[in-house]
Amino acid sequence: MIPMRSTLISLFAALAACTLSAQTPPAAENPAPTTTPFFNSGHIPPDYPTPYAPASVDSIKGVLERVLIYLEGATPIKVINRDTKEPVLDLSKLSGNVGFDRTDFILTSYEWGVTYSGMLLAAEATGDPRYRDYVDRRLTAIAKVAARLRSLPPPATEPPGGHRMFVLRSVLAPHTLDDSGAMCAAFIKASRSGVDPNALRPWIDNYMHWITAGQYRLADGTLARNVPRPNTLWLDDLYMSVPALAQMGVLTGDRKYFDDAARQVVQFSTRMFVPGVDLYCHGWVQEMDPHPAFHWARANGWAIVAMAELLSVLPEDHPQRAAVLAQYRAHARGLAACQGGTGLWHQLLDRNDSYLETSASAMYVYAMARGINRGWLDRQAYGGGVSLGWNAVARQVNHQGQVENTCVGTGMAFDPMFYYYRPVSVLAAHGYGPVLLAGAEMIKLRQNGAH
Repeated sequence: MIPMRSTLISLFAALAACTLSAQTPPAAENPAPTTTPFFNSGHIPPDYPTPYAPASVDSIKGVLERVLIYLEGATPIKVINRDTKEPVLDLSKLSGNVGFDRTDFILTSYEWGVTYSGMLLAAEATGDPRYRDYVDRRLTAIAKVAARLRSLPPPATEPPGGHRMFVLRSVLAPHTLDDSGAMCAAFIKASRSGVDPNALRPWIDNYMHWITAGQYRLADGTLARNVPRPNTLWLDDLYMSVPALAQMGVLTGDRKYFDDAARQVVQFSTRMFVPGVDLYCHGWVQEMDPHPAFHWARANGWAIVAMAELLSVLPEDHPQRAAVLAQYRAHARGLAACQGGTGLWHQLLDRNDSYLETSASAMYVYAMARGINRGWLDRQAYGGGVSLGWNAVARQVNHQGQVENTCVGTGMAFDPMFYYYRPVSVLAAHGYGPVLLAGAEMIKLRQNGAH
């Protein structure tokens, strides 16, 4: 049996050798090197979900123009006599109980304060006067209608839709930072650009009085709220205060406004910035321990935009400038580290199973592009991510000029589900100003030759 097994093994080996010999071509004397796509990945084009090439200036302008055209139609100036409901066409001859009729967006909301700032920056970046005209027509109308209403005796009652119940209540009698901060910053920027300073200045002062003297503060001067619990900080309030204070410093030359703005950044950051992840939590409650930390995207957007706005005008010799700049850079580092693979950022920044959100992503693009343009951030380190971020944001602007996948208004919570399931809507006003700001700053970045 053993000899037979040896014979069979030898036979199979010979057959295998013959088969291999038949299938293998003879080796060349000087074999040429062979490569296949499996060994040379450069032959396989990457399947990027978002265009990777930097956007051209013309393409960015095209996105901004779609937004402008949409908003011109969605937010017409509709001044009416609130008693007769008749339209008022001549704003130089206002009489009676005038006010603004409803449009798709509220012309005096904090979201629209950001939109006015974005329009002004777009006018500067593109040289197109239509963006500034959008702001001029609306802020001038707001100032004139508000002045007319302030001259009237207060109504005995406040009927539904009354002028102090809708649109202009926040102008006439602000009582939150949401009422005052973003609009005040926009009014000052518009005034500095030449939009009827005499008409705007009374309302600038009215807004600023609330920010500096009306809003509740902690013992150390940090701007705070008493909801949802006493002595609560909302990260959103960095934007609802700091840009207005910074702009007021420029407008008046009084350094106390710069001092207050810088103090807010430093003192908010001491309580709410989480080292290691380099992100902010959305809310902070003085008496709460332990304290949940949820890194909501848009709140972090408000923070870095506020710092970028402050650094843009803060005097170089200001004693807190170095601290604000260091905080801005730390936050930019944390945000860059959690950018999603499509270029957008997630609703909860450190939770990749939460949805991708547009308004916050646009805020980061704006704030970091400005950092590159102003020399605060390294071009090589941040330029690629910012360019990809803009490309991803631009894809969220549909053919009508609406901004998609923007989270609706969001309060503060201490559980993740609240943030995970906030709806998105093209009527979430928070998306439009950030997209305008981001596109305008990206135009400057491209013109500077970076990414």
